[in-house]
Amino acid sequence: MSAVLLPRRRFRPLAEADLDTVLDIERDLYEFPWTAGNFRDSLRAGYSCWACLEDERLIGYAVLMLAAGEGHLLNLSIAADRHRQGHGARLLTHVLQVARDYGARVLFLEVRPSNAPAQQLYAAQGFHQIGVRRGYYPARDGREDAIVLSLPL
Repeated sequence: MSAVLLPRRRFRPLAEADLDTVLDIERDLYEFPWTAGNFRDSLRAGYSCWACLEDERLIGYAVLMLAAGEGHLLNLSIAADRHRQGHGARLLTHVLQVARDYGARVLFLEVRPSNAPAQQLYAAQGFHQIGVRRGYYPARDGREDAIVLSLPL
């Protein structure tokens, strides 16, 4: 009899000690990544920040701002070598539950029009477009709009 060990996956609060790994992932994924200061400010402000782990390796993270019955997903990212394996969907499901447990009634987020995989992930969870923020993101040729999505919780 042989046994196949499946990877152990879990979530835990993100810590400042994780930032080197987080920044490596962030820089690998994005042309205009968040800075160490962006992540430190989020942690210090008390935002709900989560690490996605596979066999104790940090492979993703999420930053969620919760206030006044609303949530705003500021960042959700999975390491490139772990894309298309369901980690993003699991992390998003976790973040949605965190927001519900907090008492949020709606969750908002912005996504680049050029990020079709992220749009598909959010649509699969039931997010709908409610607006556009013109020139929201930095882009190689100036600025890129953001599609604003929401999900009633």
